[in-house]
Amino acid sequence: MSTTKQDLKDTRNIGIMAHIDAGKTTVSERILYYTGLTHRLGETHDGSATMDWMEQEQERGITITSAATTTFWNYKDIHHKINIIDTPGHVDFTVEVERSLRILDGAVALFCAVGGVEAQSETVWRQAEKYGVPRIAFVNKMDRQGADFFNVYAEIQEKLGANPVPLQIPIGAEESFEGVIDLIEMKAVRWFDDEKMGTNYSLEEIPADLLEQAEEWRGKLVESVAEVDDALLERYFDDPESITKEEMLTVIRRATIQGVIIPMMCGSAFKNKGIQRLLDAICAFLPSPIDNGHITGVNPDTDKEVTRTADVNEPLTALAFKIATDPFVGRLAYIRVYSGKIESGSQVLNTRTGKKERISRLYQMHSNKQNPKDIIEAGDICAAVGFKDIRTGDTLCDLKSPIVLESMDFPEPVIGIAVEPKSQKDIDRLSNGLSKLAEEDPTFKVNTDQDSGQTVIRGMGELHLEIIIDRLRREFKVECNQGAPQVAYKEAISQLVDLREVFKKQTGGRGKFADIVVKIEPADEGKVGLEFIDQVKGGNIPREYIPSVQKGFTEAMRNGPLAGFPVDSLKVTLLDGSFHPVDSDQLSFEICARQAFRKAASKAGPKLLEPIMKLEIVTPEEYMGDIIGDLNRRRGEVTGMVTKGNARVVHAKVPLSEQFGYVTVLRTLSSGRATSSMEFSNYQEVPKSLAEKVLENVQGKVDLL
Repeated sequence: MSTTKQDLKDTRNIGIMAHIDAGKTTVSERILYYTGLTHRLGETHDGSATMDWMEQEQERGITITSAATTTFWNYKDIHHKINIIDTPGHVDFTVEVERSLRILDGAVALFCAVGGVEAQSETVWRQAEKYGVPRIAFVNKMDRQGADFFNVYAEIQEKLGANPVPLQIPIGAEESFEGVIDLIEMKAVRWFDDEKMGTNYSLEEIPADLLEQAEEWRGKLVESVAEVDDALLERYFDDPESITKEEMLTVIRRATIQGVIIPMMCGSAFKNKGIQRLLDAICAFLPSPIDNGHITGVNPDTDKEVTRTADVNEPLTALAFKIATDPFVGRLAYIRVYSGKIESGSQVLNTRTGKKERISRLYQMHSNKQNPKDIIEAGDICAAVGFKDIRTGDTLCDLKSPIVLESMDFPEPVIGIAVEPKSQKDIDRLSNGLSKLAEEDPTFKVNTDQDSGQTVIRGMGELHLEIIIDRLRREFKVECNQGAPQVAYKEAISQLVDLREVFKKQTGGRGKFADIVVKIEPADEGKVGLEFIDQVKGGNIPREYIPSVQKGFTEAMRNGPLAGFPVDSLKVTLLDGSFHPVDSDQLSFEICARQAFRKAASKAGPKLLEPIMKLEIVTPEEYMGDIIGDLNRRRGEVTGMVTKGNARVVHAKVPLSEQFGYVTVLRTLSSGRATSSMEFSNYQEVPKSLAEKVLENVQGKVDLL
């Protein structure tokens, strides 16, 4: 490997995003193999994949944590550095995908040649759009029965509303898939087994029977490229043939970075076909940290916007995008450095805590192996050790130039399970394990139930919690008993209530006094949290007590009036009030606000809300009737049905409380041939009769008004 300093324009920070089972880990493995990092090919299905280093990942054949790996590839005789962030495809780990996309410069969107655009592909695609991540599409599994490249092309257009531009078309499909036609070079690419390289390829003339099809798609490619460049468009009308290969590459790169087009390629990672050309495309079309320009944050001291560019001479700006616990080096923080440089042994400022942190060691990762580094510069990704207090989404910066990057929003957990250690001596181990796992994963929450004293863990789905319990057993050696899954219900109010609340307490010395007049109503559509409006005139309540009123309401919203479930959103207007010059203090107004919430909320038409999940089921036609009948019994609402090949795809919305153990039921109904994936959609009111049952279970008999 060359020892010359890496040029930042030749660095790529990419992720591989896909639906579960599109072959993402296999593609990552092949990339590592061809770039010389591994000397044997790891397979997901025999548990030897390098990127999936946790035992459960190898057993389940799914990727749970994103591992960041650095590798190198020569393209056009230039040594390119590629940092690959492997992201999970399973919907319970959406947060892993989200936080990885946040720090990527580009991504490879994988699609299965048989399955096409699946539910989870749409989710990760939307997330990539949100963060403006340029993409290349790679259609994998071209050797599988039912593979259809052109069908996937059509689905990317229809379902994702994107502008895919094939740079290749396949030669054959299924077992007769033998290569691709490169539409830029107008050559056939055929793979052959080479003893030294594994599978290599050669460029040949296009077979006569495919020439017409190749010319048609080449025409579409040239047209798509010309459309995004005015100068080329004029020449295209005069003479399409005058557009050179170099000009096409330049325009495709620019249009990809702008997100105007999605270059599309295909291959079969399992059969080692198409990976070298994909690596070329990553280097040719995806942006370097320089192309992405700058990152914007806020100076916490002045609240002014600050911009930093990917330059080693600028002050340090970095984002911790993942925390992992490593048995040998302790807590690892994965960091993307946007500007400046980070050195081992140096001090940095964490703007969330306002504290200095010393970086004791820096590593670049190859899967779960660490290569120590002394210095990491702008545009690069690394792992650091030595933090006392760090969380996902923290900004790290230069002590003299503070900056806060936009922190990430994480969805609230929708399902909980009570856990306890099987033996009393494991209590400390359990709480230690749970707190470490909660540090790693912001969508995993742990709390102790006040009434029962039980430890309740909460997450994004049954699989999410199953894997947490599995990790407790393997990594922290704690065996757990677990209760039945509980749905994370919420409460809301439906009416407006005006209320005057007076809090008086006379003790031996000073008393307590607070008096507030408030209007409490449902929050505006789409608002979350407490919307607090202060309309007190003329100093009836001193300014210093107003924040205490707000704090009292915020605290009180944790326990709703019906059964103590949290109230997610609320609008409170403080209209008036009074105070006592001796007896009033901040605590009096806080307690007064809590009491006001309890009284007003119980009169404001409280209602119970439940999480509704988006469900996608892929099933052979003959089981459709049974599956839809079962969905109706589960209060499910079918929102759409499409035919895909010889299977039907059912989209539905179903309450989470009706979905426990659904995978097993679906397997039984379809003789094991249907599959489903589920993700959180929204909260909705629980029908009255069911709400009464839920509340009865929680706290004995309850009548809903």
